Amino acid sequence: MKKPELLVTPKSIPHIEELIKAGADAFVIGEQQFGLRLAGEFTVSQVEEATKLIHEAGKKVYVAVNALFHNDRLQALDEYLKEMQRIGVDALIFGDPAVVVSVRELGITIPLHWNPETIATNWFQANYWGERGAKRAVLARELSLDEVLEIKEHAKPEIEVQVHGMTCMFQSKRSLLGNYFLYRGEVMEIENRKENKNMFLHDKERKNKYPIYEDLNGTHIFSPNDMCLIDELTELFEAGIDSLKFDGVLQTEEYIVTVTNCYRQAIDAYFDQGEDAYDDLKNELLEQIEKIQPKLRPLDTGFIFKETVY
Repeated sequence: MKKPELLVTPKSIPHIEELIKAGADAFVIGEQQFGLRLAGEFTVSQVEEATKLIHEAGKKVYVAVNALFHNDRLQALDEYLKEMQRIGVDALIFGDPAVVVSVRELGITIPLHWNPETIATNWFQANYWGERGAKRAVLARELSLDEVLEIKEHAKPEIEVQVHGMTCMFQSKRSLLGNYFLYRGEVMEIENRKENKNMFLHDKERKNKYPIYEDLNGTHIFSPNDMCLIDELTELFEAGIDSLKFDGVLQTEEYIVTVTNCYRQAIDAYFDQGEDAYDDLKNELLEQIEKIQPKLRPLDTGFIFKETVY
């Protein structure tokens, strides 16, 4: 079996250097004008610098262009895609079909990763977009393990699964936070996500706190818990899932480095030493993550073991 790729979300160029040492195989970067819910902001010049650094280490760089593109943003998208072609990034992550149209019209040769967030739920869709140029399908986080395994069995493109981090529950193109404060007669400047990381919606009935922030793409609300599958990876390994993603949005650089190294150890233990070695190590790795997990972000296994109701 081939080792799955360990995909992470860096916050800065120095952070990329640390994550390479921690064992990351690939990186998702970009800027909020074109990409959704990125851990850090990378300008075109920073993407170029990061790509050089990542390629020198023998790793891969994927640029997010998975925002929703209305007509007024298409010209900027075209210019951005030309720059990514010049830089030579390894893939473009997209959800809006406008990206496919632009790639064809501009003669862009960068591979595509299809990521429509919550609607990537079956292998027929994955194959449909595979026939239209997508090398990889990024599965929805709301799928059960059985559904993930079925998709992998029948899908022709590569399959990417999130194994750690936040899940976005809701996005609106509207400026809901800004509108709320205006309604209350208050003025609040919408700041960068790094400063917004401590903003929550509090559901007293469910006793949950949902992280929320606003940026150029609107308002984003996240799950009250963080997904963690560090001790539940065996079946994903056996199925041959191509990429395991750790989404570090709204987490610190130190946290992302530590968790990345834990998943690196888990992958290497299983593929270099065998399943028994992974089984002996996985609980210790989970304990390491639990020690540094923010108190407001409990860990769970997401939807992976939830029963699907049709």
